[in-house]
Amino acid sequence: MSAGTGGADTAGRPDAPPPDGAPSPGGAAAPILGAAGGAFRMGGFDWDLVTGTMTMDAAALDVFDFAEGEYDGDPETLGSRVLSDEGRRLDTLVAQALKEGTDQYGAYFRIRRRDGSQQWTHTQGIVHRDATGRPVRILGVLRDATHELSESAARLGLDEGRRRRAGVIEGTTAALAHARTVQDVIDLLNDSHALEHFGAASLVVGLLESGRIHLVADGPEGSFVPGTRFTRVDEPYPMSEVIRTLRPRFIDDAEDFAASFPVLWPHISGLGITSAAYLPLIAQARPIGALGFLYSDKTGFSEEERTLLVALGSSIAQSLQRAMLYEQEHDLAEGLQQAMLPRRIPDVPGAQIAVRYRSARLGRDVGGDWYDVIPLPGGRVGAVIGDVQGHDTHAAAVMGQLRIVLRAYAAEGHPPATVMARASVFLHELDTDRFATCTYAETDPRTGIVQVVRAGHVDPLIREPDGTCRRVPVEGGLPLGLSAEFGRADYPVTALELEPGHTLMLYTDGLVEKPGADLDEGLAWLSALVRRGPSDLQRLADLLCEVVADRGGEDDVAILLLRRLGVRAGTGGRFRQHVAQSDPEALSAARHMIRAAVRAWGAGARADEIELVADELMTNALMHTDGGAIVTLRRLPGPGRRLRVEVEDRSSALPRRREAGEAGVSGRGLLLVEQLSDTWGVEPRGGGKCVWCEFAVPEDPPGAPR
Repeated sequence: MSAGTGGADTAGRPDAPPPDGAPSPGGAAAPILGAAGGAFRMGGFDWDLVTGTMTMDAAALDVFDFAEGEYDGDPETLGSRVLSDEGRRLDTLVAQALKEGTDQYGAYFRIRRRDGSQQWTHTQGIVHRDATGRPVRILGVLRDATHELSESAARLGLDEGRRRRAGVIEGTTAALAHARTVQDVIDLLNDSHALEHFGAASLVVGLLESGRIHLVADGPEGSFVPGTRFTRVDEPYPMSEVIRTLRPRFIDDAEDFAASFPVLWPHISGLGITSAAYLPLIAQARPIGALGFLYSDKTGFSEEERTLLVALGSSIAQSLQRAMLYEQEHDLAEGLQQAMLPRRIPDVPGAQIAVRYRSARLGRDVGGDWYDVIPLPGGRVGAVIGDVQGHDTHAAAVMGQLRIVLRAYAAEGHPPATVMARASVFLHELDTDRFATCTYAETDPRTGIVQVVRAGHVDPLIREPDGTCRRVPVEGGLPLGLSAEFGRADYPVTALELEPGHTLMLYTDGLVEKPGADLDEGLAWLSALVRRGPSDLQRLADLLCEVVADRGGEDDVAILLLRRLGVRAGTGGRFRQHVAQSDPEALSAARHMIRAAVRAWGAGARADEIELVADELMTNALMHTDGGAIVTLRRLPGPGRRLRVEVEDRSSALPRRREAGEAGVSGRGLLLVEQLSDTWGVEPRGGGKCVWCEFAVPEDPPGAPR
């Protein structure tokens, strides 16, 4: 009868004809019901579900406390009189009757009269359907049931106190569904209105662990008894008794408490406890603990109170079991993930590193976030941050395999692009449907040169010593696994330079993602946070983890911060790398580093010339000597900006320029060096020699960092 009951929508077609023999609106039925209703405050209604119009006689309008002419035939108008919770219940009842094919329904509900008082009302309706079974009309009666219920409230179960306590159980049960941990359950019970409505002063909770009862909620302040944090099931305490017997124990008064538990009572007798209810917590037919409600202003328990408390205890038991399983599963999954992360971070000369991992604490649904720090030859270091798709133990297992493989490829000396490409092929060939995003940054702390390769991951940030924080756009490729699947495993390399005191920040997307916000907003938030954050690297890493929960992030987070220490590169920065003979990967890695260095050092238009000359000198050393070579690239101090390339080998034979001839493909190396460099020469070095050349490069613009 409330505003929300949908007549015409439920009935079917708007043009459905009325059933045979059904009275028309305002027909003969209305006067008859009206005459009866005059004496008994009972009236009738005729609800046309096709048009949605409800016709009510004068007596029915009187039951609803409507004046003549005030009602417009719209059920929505009647709904304004019905209490909201009663209206929803009545709507559901009528909708079920129409949907399930029943012929009649009846219900008690409350309305609010003009003077603000509440009135119990009863309605009963008969549903008429057409030949196809569609409901088209409801004929029914309404009556004032206030006097009836006031005399038989106990018999009908409509006592307001009982309804309120039942509502408390329903509300508490609904709230418990969102509790994840045992402490969440305890906090919710202490903070909810359940204790207040049941009159309890406090509660105590004990969980069964390895045959002992672990007290996890102490009760009122000062009630903890030393030595009872862990107790045996066979000890003379109320929790022990209810766990042994699996039956609730209601202690009616202080005398009952003292007589039943003489060991415990002397310790709590001064707390003003007048009664208590201890309930076994049973889940899946086995005890998991016990719950106690302590009272300070009542004695005895009615049968109704006992029933409601037992029902509440059953709901709490289910929630606690879920919370205990959640904690066990999360600890297992988090332990698996932590075991796959590096146990220690190596010391890197010339750099300071901080790493953090923060679990999202979503039960066993941990993610595949990881970090790694890989020592490389020549004092270089590889920094890795990545995230495997998914939030489960499978994602963590894939993460562990991928981390090990990527570490192995990097340690073998492959250049960053090759490391990423091979890792992508490995993940594609692994028997999994997961992909992973990743950033790999190979850094030389002595020169500050960083080669960054990005596979579908978020861009890194750089924090300067004054706190300025900026995003570093890095050209990237597809995520690992996908690039190999689509044949696009070529990853571009971005070179950048870290000045002393600059911090390279790598992180997973859980740090910047927030429900309802885009990535750019998250990066702007992170930049502002880092700008205001502490300069100490470890404290900054701690801050980034702490604020994730406040921001509302629900994903795992991995963080790797690398700060360059040492002197400024502009006062003599140097890059040095060994190139083994017959190792094309080593030669390719050296080329990558030289390319990155000359661009990061601002060689300008001469970058290609320097790279070409260095490649020619390295190739000559590998082809015409018996061992490998050592290539060094450095910026020379003093006035003017000059870059010097040196290639050392083990041969004492000096290079000589040869004529290549018209069809020759060799012999032009030294000619090329002489033409492209400003000056070059050869120096004896003990058991070998060093071929060197120098290039003048453009000056830095005013104010540019060096």
